[in-house]
Amino acid sequence: MTVGDAQGLSFYSDAGIGRHLGLNADELSSAREQLVRADLVAYQKPLYQVLALPEGSGVASEPPPRVGQTLSVGEILRRAMEGGGR
Repeated sequence: MTVGDAQGLSFYSDAGIGRHLGLNADELSSAREQLVRADLVAYQKPLYQVLALPEGSGVASEPPPRVGQTLSVGEILRRAMEGGGR
C-alpha cells in the first residue's frame, strides 16, 4: 500500500485506512493524534501528509540490519498506543 503521493499526501478515507490497518474508528483517531503530536504526519480532513524527519533526529541514513519478527503497520500502531514497544 502506498502511503501518499510525491508530496506525502494521502487521499485514503478514514474507513479505508482503518480497514488496511485493522483499526476501528477510535483506534485510528488515537493513532492519528499521536502521529500528529510527534510531528510525523499533518492532518486536515480528509488529507494526511507524511512529514520529513527533522535533521538530527537520530535516524541513520542506512537502516540497521533487520532482526526479530516482521510486524504490520497496524500492529506497530497498536503497540505504540498501548505504550509498549514490544
